[in-house]
Amino acid sequence: MLQRKICLLGAFGVGKTSLVRRYVDTIFSDAYLTTVGVKIDKKVVSLGAEQVALILWDIAGEDEVAAVRMSYLRGAAGYLLVADGTRPETLEAATSIQSRIVVELGRVPFLALLNKADLAQDWAISAARLQALEDAGWTFRRTSAKTGAGVEATFEELAALLAR
Repeated sequence: MLQRKICLLGAFGVGKTSLVRRYVDTIFSDAYLTTVGVKIDKKVVSLGAEQVALILWDIAGEDEVAAVRMSYLRGAAGYLLVADGTRPETLEAATSIQSRIVVELGRVPFLALLNKADLAQDWAISAARLQALEDAGWTFRRTSAKTGAGVEATFEELAALLAR
Protein backbone atom coordinates (compact mmCIF):
# COMPACT_ATOMS: atom_id res chain seq x y z
CA MET A 1 0.00 0.00 0.00
CA LEU A 2 1.31 3.41 -0.93
CA GLN A 3 1.43 6.12 1.74
CA ARG A 4 1.35 9.79 0.83
CA LYS A 5 1.74 12.74 3.17
CA ILE A 6 -0.57 15.63 2.27
CA CYS A 7 -0.46 18.96 4.09
CA LEU A 8 -3.31 21.46 4.41
CA LEU A 9 -2.05 25.02 4.48
CA GLY A 10 -3.59 28.49 4.60
CA ALA A 11 -4.52 31.41 6.81
CA PHE A 12 -6.41 31.09 10.09
CA GLY A 13 -10.11 30.33 9.79
CA VAL A 14 -10.21 29.24 6.15
CA GLY A 15 -11.62 25.81 7.03
CA LYS A 16 -8.63 23.46 6.89
CA THR A 17 -9.69 21.47 9.96
CA SER A 18 -13.31 21.42 8.81
CA LEU A 19 -12.25 20.09 5.41
CA VAL A 20 -10.28 17.26 7.01
CA ARG A 21 -13.14 16.41 9.38
CA ARG A 22 -15.61 16.42 6.48
CA TYR A 23 -13.34 14.18 4.39
CA VAL A 24 -12.19 11.73 7.09
CA ASP A 25 -15.24 11.60 9.38
CA THR A 26 -18.00 12.97 7.06
CA ILE A 27 -19.02 15.50 9.71
CA PHE A 28 -19.17 19.28 9.99
CA SER A 29 -19.36 21.46 13.08
CA ASP A 30 -19.94 25.21 13.23
CA ALA A 31 -17.66 25.35 16.28
CA TYR A 32 -14.35 27.01 15.42
CA LEU A 33 -11.46 24.78 16.35
CA THR A 34 -8.03 26.39 16.37
CA THR A 35 -5.27 24.03 15.38
CA VAL A 36 -2.15 24.37 17.50
CA GLY A 37 0.89 23.13 15.61
CA VAL A 38 -0.30 20.20 13.53
CA LYS A 39 -3.06 17.58 13.70
CA ILE A 40 -2.55 14.35 11.79
CA ASP A 41 -5.30 12.13 10.36
CA LYS A 42 -5.28 9.16 8.00
CA LYS A 43 -7.65 7.94 5.33
CA VAL A 44 -7.20 5.00 2.97
CA VAL A 45 -8.57 5.51 -0.54
CA SER A 46 -8.84 3.14 -3.48
CA LEU A 47 -7.45 4.36 -6.77
CA GLY A 48 -8.34 1.67 -9.23
CA ALA A 49 -6.70 -1.52 -8.01
CA GLU A 50 -4.32 0.40 -5.74
CA GLN A 51 -4.91 1.43 -2.14
CA VAL A 52 -3.29 4.66 -0.97
CA ALA A 53 -3.04 5.74 2.67
CA LEU A 54 -3.31 9.50 2.84
CA ILE A 55 -1.56 10.93 5.89
CA LEU A 56 -3.25 14.32 6.30
CA TRP A 57 -1.31 17.03 8.13
CA ASP A 58 -3.65 19.83 9.17
CA ILE A 59 -1.15 22.61 9.87
CA ALA A 60 -2.01 25.62 12.05
CA GLY A 61 -3.09 28.72 10.16
CA GLU A 62 -0.81 31.52 9.19
CA ASP A 63 -1.05 35.28 9.74
CA GLU A 64 1.43 38.15 10.01
CA VAL A 65 2.72 36.79 13.33
CA ALA A 66 2.69 33.01 12.85
CA ALA A 67 4.21 31.61 9.68
CA VAL A 68 3.95 28.00 8.54
CA ARG A 69 6.89 25.98 9.79
CA MET A 70 8.49 24.65 6.66
CA SER A 71 9.80 21.66 8.65
CA TYR A 72 6.19 20.37 8.78
CA LEU A 73 6.26 20.11 5.00
CA ARG A 74 9.30 17.88 4.76
CA GLY A 75 8.36 14.59 3.15
CA ALA A 76 5.04 15.90 1.81
CA ALA A 77 4.06 14.39 -1.52
CA GLY A 78 1.61 17.24 -2.11
CA TYR A 79 -0.59 19.78 -0.40
CA LEU A 80 -3.88 21.62 -0.44
CA LEU A 81 -3.57 25.39 -0.23
CA VAL A 82 -6.83 26.69 1.26
CA ALA A 83 -8.33 30.18 0.97
CA ASP A 84 -11.70 31.50 2.15
CA GLY A 85 -13.61 32.89 -0.82
CA THR A 86 -15.21 35.56 1.41
CA ARG A 87 -11.83 36.92 2.60
CA PRO A 88 -9.42 38.04 -0.17
CA GLU A 89 -6.56 38.43 2.32
CA THR A 90 -6.56 34.65 2.77
CA LEU A 91 -5.73 34.22 -0.92
CA GLU A 92 -2.81 36.60 -0.47
CA ALA A 93 -1.64 34.52 2.52
CA ALA A 94 -1.88 31.44 0.27
CA THR A 95 0.28 33.09 -2.41
CA SER A 96 2.86 33.96 0.23
CA ILE A 97 2.89 30.38 1.52
CA GLN A 98 3.20 29.03 -2.03
CA SER A 99 6.18 31.32 -2.75
CA ARG A 100 7.99 30.10 0.37
CA ILE A 101 7.30 26.45 -0.44
CA VAL A 102 8.80 26.82 -3.92
CA VAL A 103 11.93 28.41 -2.43
CA GLU A 104 12.28 25.83 0.38
CA LEU A 105 11.10 22.61 -1.27
CA GLY A 106 10.89 23.26 -4.99
CA ARG A 107 7.81 22.36 -7.00
CA VAL A 108 5.49 20.03 -5.10
CA PRO A 109 2.06 19.05 -6.51
CA PHE A 110 -0.80 21.06 -5.01
CA LEU A 111 -4.37 22.15 -5.52
CA ALA A 112 -5.67 25.53 -4.40
CA LEU A 113 -9.04 25.39 -2.66
CA LEU A 114 -11.53 28.20 -2.54
CA ASN A 115 -13.44 27.06 0.50
CA LYS A 116 -16.85 28.15 1.76
CA ALA A 117 -18.55 27.64 -1.62
CA ASP A 118 -21.85 27.59 0.30
CA LEU A 119 -21.27 31.34 0.76
CA ALA A 120 -20.46 32.01 -2.93
CA GLN A 121 -22.85 34.98 -2.95
CA ASP A 122 -20.50 36.64 -0.41
CA TRP A 123 -17.24 35.86 -2.18
CA ALA A 124 -14.92 38.83 -2.50
CA ILE A 125 -12.05 37.42 -4.58
CA SER A 126 -11.95 38.87 -8.08
CA ALA A 127 -12.13 36.67 -11.14
CA ALA A 128 -9.12 38.56 -12.55
CA ARG A 129 -6.99 37.61 -9.52
CA LEU A 130 -7.98 33.95 -9.84
CA GLN A 131 -7.24 34.02 -13.57
CA ALA A 132 -3.79 35.50 -12.95
CA LEU A 133 -2.98 32.66 -10.54
CA GLU A 134 -4.37 30.05 -12.94
CA ASP A 135 -2.16 31.56 -15.66
CA ALA A 136 0.77 31.06 -13.25
CA GLY A 137 -0.05 27.33 -12.98
CA TRP A 138 -2.47 27.16 -10.06
CA THR A 139 -5.40 24.75 -10.22
CA PHE A 140 -8.42 25.89 -8.21
CA ARG A 141 -11.20 23.77 -6.78
CA ARG A 142 -14.27 25.12 -5.03
CA THR A 143 -15.19 23.36 -1.80
CA SER A 144 -17.57 23.63 1.12
CA ALA A 145 -16.73 21.81 4.32
CA LYS A 146 -20.23 22.70 5.51
CA THR A 147 -22.15 21.03 2.66
CA GLY A 148 -19.40 18.65 1.55
CA ALA A 149 -19.45 20.02 -2.00
CA GLY A 150 -16.20 19.23 -3.80
CA VAL A 151 -14.40 17.94 -0.71
CA GLU A 152 -14.06 14.22 -1.44
CA ALA A 153 -13.41 14.81 -5.15
CA THR A 154 -10.62 17.27 -4.35
CA PHE A 155 -8.78 15.01 -1.92
CA GLU A 156 -9.10 12.10 -4.34
CA GLU A 157 -7.89 14.23 -7.27
CA LEU A 158 -4.75 15.12 -5.35
CA ALA A 159 -4.31 11.48 -4.25
CA ALA A 160 -4.51 10.37 -7.91
CA LEU A 161 -1.86 12.95 -8.87
CA LEU A 162 0.42 11.64 -6.13
CA ALA A 163 -0.09 7.93 -6.85
CA ARG A 164 1.59 8.22 -10.25
